[in-house]
Amino acid sequence: MSSADDNARGGSGDGPGGRDDAWTALDEARRRGAGRRRWLMLGVALFLGYLAIRFGARLWTEKLWFDAIGYSQVFRNEMLARTGLFIAGFLLTAGLVWLSMRLAYRHRPFLPPGSIEPDAMERYRALVEPVRSTAFNGIPILIGLFGAGVAGSQWKTFLLWWNRTDFGVKDPKFGRDIGFFVFSLPWWQLVTALLTMVLIFALVAAVVVHYIYGGISLTREPGSRFTSAARLHLSLAAAGLVLVRAAAYWLDRYALTTKDARLITGIDYTADHAQIPTKTVLAVAAVLCAGMFIATIWTRTWRLPVIGLSSMVVLTLVLSAIYPTIIANFKVNPNARALESPYIAHNIKATKQAYGITNLVATNQQPETAAKPAERRKDAAAIPGIRLVDPYIISPTFRQYEGQKQYYQFADVLDVDRYKVDGKETDVVVGVRELDQSGIPAGQRNWVNEKTVYTHGYGVVAAYGNQRGDEGQPNWLASTMPQQSKVGKFEPRVYFGEMSPNYSIVGGPEGAAPAELDYPDSSTGGERRTTYAGNGGVALGGVFRKLAYAAKYQEYNFLFSDSINEQSRILDVRNPSDRVKKVAPWLTVDGDPYPIMAGGRIQWVIDGYTTSARYPYSQMSSLDSSTEDSITNNADNVRSIREGSINYIRNSVKATVDAYDGSVKLYAWDEQDPVLKVWRKSFGGTVLPLSQMPTAVREHVRYPEDLFKVQREILGKYHVSDPATFFSGTDFWQVPADPTRAGSGQQPPYYLSISMPGVQQPTYSLTSSYIPVSSGGQSRQNLAAYLAVDSDATPRPGQPNGSYGTMRLWTMPRNVTIKGPAQFQNDVNTSNEASTTFPQTLSVFMQANGDRVQRGNLLTLPLAGGLLYVQPIYVKASGTTGFPLQRAVVVQFGNKLAWGVTLGNALDDLFGASAAGSDDDKQPDQSDTVDKALSDANSAWTRGQDALKKGDLAGYQKAMNEMKAALDRAVRLNGAAGTPTQPSPSPSPSPSPSPSAPATARPSAAPASATR
Repeated sequence: MSSADDNARGGSGDGPGGRDDAWTALDEARRRGAGRRRWLMLGVALFLGYLAIRFGARLWTEKLWFDAIGYSQVFRNEMLARTGLFIAGFLLTAGLVWLSMRLAYRHRPFLPPGSIEPDAMERYRALVEPVRSTAFNGIPILIGLFGAGVAGSQWKTFLLWWNRTDFGVKDPKFGRDIGFFVFSLPWWQLVTALLTMVLIFALVAAVVVHYIYGGISLTREPGSRFTSAARLHLSLAAAGLVLVRAAAYWLDRYALTTKDARLITGIDYTADHAQIPTKTVLAVAAVLCAGMFIATIWTRTWRLPVIGLSSMVVLTLVLSAIYPTIIANFKVNPNARALESPYIAHNIKATKQAYGITNLVATNQQPETAAKPAERRKDAAAIPGIRLVDPYIISPTFRQYEGQKQYYQFADVLDVDRYKVDGKETDVVVGVRELDQSGIPAGQRNWVNEKTVYTHGYGVVAAYGNQRGDEGQPNWLASTMPQQSKVGKFEPRVYFGEMSPNYSIVGGPEGAAPAELDYPDSSTGGERRTTYAGNGGVALGGVFRKLAYAAKYQEYNFLFSDSINEQSRILDVRNPSDRVKKVAPWLTVDGDPYPIMAGGRIQWVIDGYTTSARYPYSQMSSLDSSTEDSITNNADNVRSIREGSINYIRNSVKATVDAYDGSVKLYAWDEQDPVLKVWRKSFGGTVLPLSQMPTAVREHVRYPEDLFKVQREILGKYHVSDPATFFSGTDFWQVPADPTRAGSGQQPPYYLSISMPGVQQPTYSLTSSYIPVSSGGQSRQNLAAYLAVDSDATPRPGQPNGSYGTMRLWTMPRNVTIKGPAQFQNDVNTSNEASTTFPQTLSVFMQANGDRVQRGNLLTLPLAGGLLYVQPIYVKASGTTGFPLQRAVVVQFGNKLAWGVTLGNALDDLFGASAAGSDDDKQPDQSDTVDKALSDANSAWTRGQDALKKGDLAGYQKAMNEMKAALDRAVRLNGAAGTPTQPSPSPSPSPSPSPSAPATARPSAAPASATR
């Protein structure tokens, strides 16, 4: 072999073995390169396999979850809609891009005619040719996946269009049914947007391929820069794109009905007389422009399309921007009140319909302000809704009295409900004793304990809403472990709650020793254990299910733990709101689920809303800001709705979630709602008729807070019916800031049993106040109006839901100034009013307790033709372990303020002594003595110890309550009460290892420090 050949092979030919060494090095390099590629391919394959396993495991476990809860059709229908749209979007996008590239390549010229630089294009083609096949398939696939993702994400829009129905109401401009705007218009706008995107991709792909392969050349002579095939291809693609834009312009006319204008949402004078004609002209112009593109097939020049596009740009600039501005500034602004009035009238009518505020019962009677005695004192005593226990403050007190262990917690904000106690409907403050795994001792934190032992909370704690204990503590009607209750018997275990862990593994073979911690119990060595016997969750039997959940949760213990057996079930998706959102993904859920005791179970009630942002002329509202207040800004368990802006809302569904087995029931509360009808057709059988709602559940249904918050914000403006007055804005209102929590947001609404003017009997209602809207940085704090909505759904003759949902608005006359919440709070903070039950004035009391004072919910109640303000005052002991106890109550009627230890004391000082008295005003027996009270306490202590030794926890609890009551009597009789200190919150047994150990079981024999 010659030296040249050696050089060509990489060897010099000089020296022994030179050529062989070179070839050996080359072969070694090739082998290393091939080895690296194999490892890279193996790594990619393993990664893709890992993703496939994770995806498959998640998909299968999702199906198992839906099958177990009985909503398999939701999973099936959603997957069908998603998958169908994904495939359609992929085929449309990838298909058009691929077709466009193939046509451009297939009709390429064999030799670029007239090119003066053929070698340059040849070099580009030479670079592209090795990867042409990959690019021509890969690029459409990648773009198709993007289009598929866009289409698949719009499955709700598709289902609303596919199952559309009519509202039975026509819009005032186009005369079309509201259903077209809510259901059909969003779908056709989506189609035009998707087609626009696809055609742009296809057009760009065609231009690039034609350019690379010579169909387009900028170096040719004018007139021959496009081949005939390229000109035909691009002109048809561009014509299709412009036609789609013409359809988009036409649809934009209808979309103006929900566009925010200067004063209102919807079509105003400028939109009607400038923007709608402009959209029409642009749509026609786009059709003509598309014709000009098609004409290039015969004219063989781009002159007409250029003229058409230039005209479109000019028309868009002149008609879309300049012309409407001229109309607004020179026609509308000088005559705005007259010209905008008909459009404002349309907006007012549509807004009231869309937000469900057409059934407003309004009154503007002048409120009484004189605090006359006797009559009004009796009226106050008759109102059951003067709630003293503040659910926003009292949670730490519930924890101290009823938590018992660190791993039991109550929500930050408790709930208000009503129950029949001793045959009388009573307002009640309710908290669920939930499991909080962050309180598990550090030494016991491991997978077995967290997932198989600490699995559930236990019981409900409830207190009378209008009573307090002798030292300001709540007066219980449901408490302790095991559960004791005056509101009926029910399953106390809480496996599904707001604080439940992400998943737990429960259940076991029959006869096996219970593994789950049930509740602390000193009589059994410290705790009781249980085994879950419900049907909730997914059965874990079988190795494939264990593998699937191990992959889903990235936890190998599913495969190797002895705590998992053939009878084990996994409970996941345990938050009640999350469960409802999963089985009804089309619902917007209320931010405050509330517990009820009904049907022998603890059940969570969640209000579900159907919403839309497409109701013509209805005012747009932000759900986030509308549902935000001082509670949502500070609490973990009550949240605002973060779902964007809407202009239509209905409380169409009320859902229940069983706290024991997690079963979800959806009830159609508003069966006439067109949006609900569409979703019921989409997911047939998932929403039950209202007639199937159990009576025990119906008794506790209440008007939802978030819906009321949205409606009260809208009513701040839309209580005005006259377009001229609305235009001037002189009678607009706003919700006052919460004066009890400065700077934290709006005052929350309150559930109260009240009698509005014209209503004879107290009705369980949701209430709120208004003050005049601030302007120019000035804010007036006088009361402008008082709003209440009936929340009692008890059926009545001819009224299946009673008066539920009836909104009552009491507007204050302008010639009378009524104090608003902030003004009452200012009076409380600065009052020198004396009290018959305190030795100091109110201001001295507040200053003496300093920052330990917590101002309770500021309640406003209609009373005897006037308005009564009530505020409980709590005092919290210093230190991190202190908890609030109610120490005083302040009331005000008109300009007169009074306060006292109890509500009865305060009302007596305000109106004069009550003939009937109240529960918290009972005076001690005059024959009682300190020695007798201490003797009774000692006897109760002895009885309690005897009961504890026998394991009789109920007897022990009863005796401890009697002992505490006797000690409280002794303190009062001895005259040592003064300003009371916080008592020991330990009337319930402490779970010590030895039930006979008095040091751990015996409560304090005298009021103790509150720093526990």
